[in-house]
Amino acid sequence: MTQPQRIAIAGSAGRMGQMLIQSVSASTDLKLAAALDLDSSALLGLDAGQWLGLSTGVLVSAKPEEALKGVDCLIDFTRPEGTLKHLELCRRLGVKMVIGTTGLGEEGLKRVEAASQDTAIMMAPNMSVGVNVTFKLLALAAKILDADYDVEIIEAHHRHKVDAPSGTALKMGEVVAKASQRDLSTHGVFTRHGHTGERAPRSIGFATVRGGDIVGDHTVLFAGEGERIEITHKSSSRSTYAQGSLRAARFLSDKTQGLFDMFDVLGLQDA
Repeated sequence: MTQPQRIAIAGSAGRMGQMLIQSVSASTDLKLAAALDLDSSALLGLDAGQWLGLSTGVLVSAKPEEALKGVDCLIDFTRPEGTLKHLELCRRLGVKMVIGTTGLGEEGLKRVEAASQDTAIMMAPNMSVGVNVTFKLLALAAKILDADYDVEIIEAHHRHKVDAPSGTALKMGEVVAKASQRDLSTHGVFTRHGHTGERAPRSIGFATVRGGDIVGDHTVLFAGEGERIEITHKSSSRSTYAQGSLRAARFLSDKTQGLFDMFDVLGLQDA
């Protein structure tokens, strides 16, 4: 009988961490092996599933080097500084990583790429199956519509989100830019205030909404003469991100190195 894949969860006391713990505990082929959080965590030293009414037998730890020994894969949806510390540990210990953290910056992304030479990493700004199918639809739309339609990307998240635009919105912009042969670094417009003048041709605009408990809404608007096309994805639960993360961990199970994304996991690269 095949042994369950041993999974560690970073940020285990957070909303996403708790959803991941619940999802791993409900699976038959994955086993919770470690739960990480900060020294200040209210769950530190307690069972990782206590707030969920579960008994996992895994205590929340603030000592990642100790906790990650013997783990197959770490799922990390925390902050850039924490994720990058975990990255170096995983690289040294040979632990695979599923990274959902956004806002890593150019230097952070380079460090992830370098670490993937020594361990297998799946990194994506959004683990939802639906969102990744949406990326594919956007590429098709952008390629066909191209310069005849103005592109605006509108995203909304809960009041606690600290980065903007969201990683998913930026990925949508990258997908549109690539499909229509643009460069997001030069065509992206991230702020508008005061007298802005007319919209620059082929620009890709971004608008950000923060409020309440919005899990994640994203709309890409293609505005042409006489018609508008909107491609929208709305998340009502973090369970979609958790299930996608578990799918990613399973995908990495037979990988020893390399950097992958959800298109690889879902077989969308050539779709």
